[in-house]
Amino acid sequence: MADPTSAPSQPAPNGNPRRRRALAGLAGVVLLAAIAWGVYDWLVLSHFEDTDNAYVQGNLVQITPQIGGTVTAIFADETEPVQAGQPLVRLDPADAGVAQAQAEAALGQAVRQVRTLYANNASFGAQVKLREADAAKARTQLATAQQDLARRQGLAGGGAVSGEELAHARAQVAAAQSALDAAQAAVAAAREQLASNQALTDGTDVDQHPSVLAAAAKLREAWLAAHRTELPAPVSGYVSKRSVQLGQRVAPGAPLMALVPLDQLWVDANFKENQLRHIRVGQPVTLTADMYGGKVEFRGRVAGLGIATGAASALLPAQNATGNWIKVVQRVPVRIALEPEQVKAHPLRVGLSMEARVDVADQSGAELASAARTEPLAQTRVFAQADGGAEALVREIIARNMGARHAS
Repeated sequence: MADPTSAPSQPAPNGNPRRRRALAGLAGVVLLAAIAWGVYDWLVLSHFEDTDNAYVQGNLVQITPQIGGTVTAIFADETEPVQAGQPLVRLDPADAGVAQAQAEAALGQAVRQVRTLYANNASFGAQVKLREADAAKARTQLATAQQDLARRQGLAGGGAVSGEELAHARAQVAAAQSALDAAQAAVAAAREQLASNQALTDGTDVDQHPSVLAAAAKLREAWLAAHRTELPAPVSGYVSKRSVQLGQRVAPGAPLMALVPLDQLWVDANFKENQLRHIRVGQPVTLTADMYGGKVEFRGRVAGLGIATGAASALLPAQNATGNWIKVVQRVPVRIALEPEQVKAHPLRVGLSMEARVDVADQSGAELASAARTEPLAQTRVFAQADGGAEALVREIIARNMGARHAS
């Protein structure tokens, strides 16, 4: 039996009310943070695509000789700035100078030989007239001999002309006929010789004769080779990857050094394939470089999207048809054009790491570039003046060998 004097049992407390309120408050804070993050992601983060797989790219202008030769001077070294047209490397000009001198002599000789062809036209024309006069004289002699023979044949019936005299007259006719045939053959030969020489000179002047033009082309080639012993900088930039050494024998096309124009840089940002659905040409981009940190912010624009993934463009592309295939998220390069003023104020280097954020809120741009380029991507005027000196030299040599009468 229960003890009647024992106190009645009390119910267990349900918990600390302060602890319950704290847990409820924490849950509310987490819920509000989740809601705030969702709103921020929907209103802000969904309008941007980010990647840290981005690198600075630029043009590496290779300096290569157009002729072979021995390096006798180097005018620029690694990291040094150069201006367009500034000499970079000089080759030994001795062989090229000898070849130019030979070409100059060959052009002068060609001009004089062609002048002789034109002069021979008058000589051959005079020969034709002389042979025609000889033929006319032989024709007259033949007619006289034929008349003498006819007269003697008329007198031979009365016995006034002996048979010996008649035979002599016939012999004179035969001799005159042979002389006429020879004279006519000489006329034909002289005319053929004149026609053959005229075929070499008709329809052109001395300076436009094919032989002169061929010799002039050889001189231009030799002149260019002589002036290509000095390699100029095609663009302004900084020297990189110099491998040429003094005294080195270089071949045409061998890379000697490279120039990097730092005012022509861009960024290749490699976005994942699932990030490309909202990226369009012309969208603004914000970039930061590891070199400057977050203190310097670069602005740019999406200039174009790659046509192939990095794996497809690799030297050894992946063979996905094999049995051990594993799906890997691919990346596509997106080219971002930088603002020249910012690059000038904060110089970048080719290959530097960048972080890119594309504002994809504006979807009006095209996914791929639609307009074909109408202007050259890059060009230089350094080599455009090379032919001017060659033309002046050709004209000088032609005029020098034309003679006073032809030159005037």
